[in-house]
Amino acid sequence: MAGHAPLPEAERGNFHLRLAVDGSGLERPRAGVGVYTTEILRSMAVDRPDAELVVFGPRRAAMHVPGLTYRHLPRTRFIGRHLQWPAAIRSLGPDAYFGPAGAMPLGGVGSPAVITVHDLAIYRNPRWFPGRQPLSTRLVVPRSVLRADVVIAVSDHTAQDIVDIFGLDRGRIRVIPHGVSPKMRPMSGDELADARARLGLPERFILFVGTVEPRKNLETLLEAWVMMRDRPDLVVVGSWGWLYEDIRERMSRLGPRMHHLDSVDPAELPAIYNAARVLAHPAWYEGFGLPPLEAMACGTPVIVSDRSSLPEVAGDAALVVPADQPEAWRRTLERVFDDTELAADLRRRGILRAAQFTWSRSAAATWDAIDDAIKRRAPK
Repeated sequence: MAGHAPLPEAERGNFHLRLAVDGSGLERPRAGVGVYTTEILRSMAVDRPDAELVVFGPRRAAMHVPGLTYRHLPRTRFIGRHLQWPAAIRSLGPDAYFGPAGAMPLGGVGSPAVITVHDLAIYRNPRWFPGRQPLSTRLVVPRSVLRADVVIAVSDHTAQDIVDIFGLDRGRIRVIPHGVSPKMRPMSGDELADARARLGLPERFILFVGTVEPRKNLETLLEAWVMMRDRPDLVVVGSWGWLYEDIRERMSRLGPRMHHLDSVDPAELPAIYNAARVLAHPAWYEGFGLPPLEAMACGTPVIVSDRSSLPEVAGDAALVVPADQPEAWRRTLERVFDDTELAADLRRRGILRAAQFTWSRSAAATWDAIDDAIKRRAPK
């Protein structure tokens, strides 16, 4: 391969390909990039048992995806991340580098590179985010996108954002959606009753799943909810993100039928989805938006906003409502509660739609992108 010395066969053992992986997403395994990193690496290891995945990650990273080769990421922020770490990658002599968190170190990795870009929300609306992140937004992310041999976008919408913001040739972008865990499935009545009792879930409720931060647009859902007649409970599942002080104060005034579950074991999520009458996802921006698909896989009706990738991902299996119209959200939520035929149709469509998104399919397509990156660097 161009750019690095081939690994001696004696050092490879039974592996035919060595992949250096950025495992920094495993620092927060329940966040979106952490879930993606965990699921994609598990499925990639199954899909290509002849490949060695060397994951540079935080301490205890191995507990999330056991069976891979792990090395610690240097802890010092700039020198460690951008100078010491790329030197360690180069000394490894990998066939390729894979960045599930959407970035590369500023120093050269010495091999073909593939990164996954999840969303570019901070470029579309910096006011959704705290303070400035000049090193990341002005240097690390743009250089990563432009230096990578292949860039994976998790949706067509994100692919277009990459072209619009960075001017990247569309031919270097592969659209590879997320998968849905097989743990997300419809549950039996007995399973659901046990879970409802264990988690203290109300009988009738609207569900929101996501970090509480401005771009998730929880305000529109709260406005719609307080206007509903025969109002059900509202359950918000998600940790506090940033710039949440106003929304937290508002939630605290909405009474006992407003429930916030700050820290939920991921193993409990399928039960929470199953117990909900509807999932409402009013976000202003999502690079992909996994909760609507997870809810669909569990047989829960879904309503999404009309913004960014959400209509693309939901297809014809969800109701789509303008993100800035609380009254339209109120009417649509009431329709789902009142119209049993509509709810049943959404359940059926949702299960079929979610079945199209599997991590094994995502992993196979990711390996294809890595193979393509290696070929692009091969001597002609």
